[in-house]
Amino acid sequence: MKPLFSIITVCRNAADTILPTIRSVDTQTCRLYEHLIVDGASTDGTLELLAQNPSQLRTVISEPDKGIYDAMNKGLANTSGEYIIFLNAGDSLHSPHTLQLYAQAIMDNDYPGVVYGHTDIVDAQRRRLGPRHLDAPEELTLESFSEGMLVCHQAFVALRRIATAFDTRWKYSADYEWCIRCLQHSRRNVHIPAVTVDYLAEGMTTAHRRRSLWERFRIMCYYYGTARTVRRHLGFIIRAYKRGSIG
Repeated sequence: MKPLFSIITVCRNAADTILPTIRSVDTQTCRLYEHLIVDGASTDGTLELLAQNPSQLRTVISEPDKGIYDAMNKGLANTSGEYIIFLNAGDSLHSPHTLQLYAQAIMDNDYPGVVYGHTDIVDAQRRRLGPRHLDAPEELTLESFSEGMLVCHQAFVALRRIATAFDTRWKYSADYEWCIRCLQHSRRNVHIPAVTVDYLAEGMTTAHRRRSLWERFRIMCYYYGTARTVRRHLGFIIRAYKRGSIG
């Protein structure tokens, strides 16, 4: 039977962060999913931890890749679910009922293009640091992302048939550009008024903040126009640096 969700976790040398991620998936009350781990040939014990925590719903692919978005593309190419969820190592589904919330929203709204929720930021000890600084809006449109990545990638659940490959020319913000393309093809976006994802602080984008901001600026110029983007971007940069997070 075709799963409703394909959960893709990309990782490399994630022995310190992978367990909360897989446990959050394994404890879901909704079992209509497959979980694909795309590992970049880890050497730190990640694969041993995965072997010690098996699941019939989980598949592990381990081989060298060309970066995080190349790994995500491998995940997309190997999934069979109707909806895609990206859950990186260290991130986790917020509660055991998260997939059930997504599934109910999907069924109640005739299989929308995008279902999305809110995000909490946590530290390595899984302590809540607060909500994500950009909060998911009640109504999400293509226009919404002209203000930045208003929905965290991990809380952005896309219908597989509108989810094309990541553009790996973008090294730090291909997820932002990917979400925009999904929104271009989504006939309806459904908001879940609840936290659905816990996002581990200090991800790749945060570690490369300036490069990520520059890439997002160029992406905004392409999709929303240069003049308009320039007018808005100064305020966006100030806001991002002041609050210290661009997740």
